[in-house]
Amino acid sequence: MAGLDDLIPNAAQIRKEAALKEAQKAEEYARVAAAAEAEKHALIDRLSKPSGKTEEEKVKLASTIIARAVRNGLTEVQVYRFPNTLCTDKGRAINQMEKGWENTLTGIPKEIFQLWTDHLKPRGYRIAYQIIDFPGGVPGDVGVTISWGD
Repeated sequence: MAGLDDLIPNAAQIRKEAALKEAQKAEEYARVAAAAEAEKHALIDRLSKPSGKTEEEKVKLASTIIARAVRNGLTEVQVYRFPNTLCTDKGRAINQMEKGWENTLTGIPKEIFQLWTDHLKPRGYRIAYQIIDFPGGVPGDVGVTISWGD
């Protein structure tokens, strides 16, 4: 009957193996989460600095995006999405539609607003910055929309 004992593993051994597998899964999850967090911080760091594009490059990019949207029959287009942490108040003023919300912008989102002020607004374009997702019920990313319809 020694053969039967070999067929059914010891419960303590199985628990030990299961715990080891769980620990490996947890370790992998932590590694992936840490990598994702590092990537997010690098992105936020990059977006919080000026783009380095010339004024002409920015205008050409805006023109291309708008032209593509018009060809597709649109009267508005989301031109950018960014984490609310790029606002000095984490998007609170944008969410509350407070006067002076644009003063909370930093980095590339601020550059986009300046481009609109200098080149698009005088030509009749409108801009909107709004919170576009609420993970866990709190303000998340901000979307930037340029519009030209009635």
